Amino acid sequence: MNFLAHIYLSFGDDEITLGNFIADSIRGNKFKHLPARVQQGIVLHRDIDTYTDAHYIPKISSKRLHKNYSHYSRVIVDIFYDHFLAKNWNSYSDTPLDVFVEHFYDLLEDNYEILPDGVKRMMPYMISDNWIYNYSKMEGIGRVLSGMNRRTKNKSKMNFAILDLEEHYEAFETEFTDFFEELIIFSRQKYISL
Repeated sequence: MNFLAHIYLSFGDDEITLGNFIADSIRGNKFKHLPARVQQGIVLHRDIDTYTDAHYIPKISSKRLHKNYSHYSRVIVDIFYDHFLAKNWNSYSDTPLDVFVEHFYDLLEDNYEILPDGVKRMMPYMISDNWIYNYSKMEGIGRVLSGMNRRTKNKSKMNFAILDLEEHYEAFETEFTDFFEELIIFSRQKYISL
């Protein structure tokens, strides 16, 4: 799952949200200096990723892309799934998406000192271009995929994946919806047991 899903699956707990968001920027167990609840958010993030990687539905979505994007197909599916979460946000939250995202940006700014360097470098761009809110729009997803392609020095060709999303939109959306219901249940159980 990508940024929005991990933030959402922190269930409104600010410290868990921080850990869940920064987890990809932290290798191994190099997080013991962080507050305990932030550490638990990192663990939750890793549990969510492990569950997602093993689940058959994201594998179906990924297989549809694999011929064109090889090992990048899983990353693309994560981005597509964040699009469907943002697009259908009112089905998952009573808080409007713009308010939810603004609170998250404020949370990052309020906790800047504990953020990994990579997150600190990315944060100004994320906030100024409002990446997370713009996941709800096709042009926002197109920009994310183009940015990811640039980061791979144009090897991934991920910028073309927007065409795959358009072509198979209903199938990807159905897969997301079916999978996300199960992921919410799994994540809530993990969250409660933290």
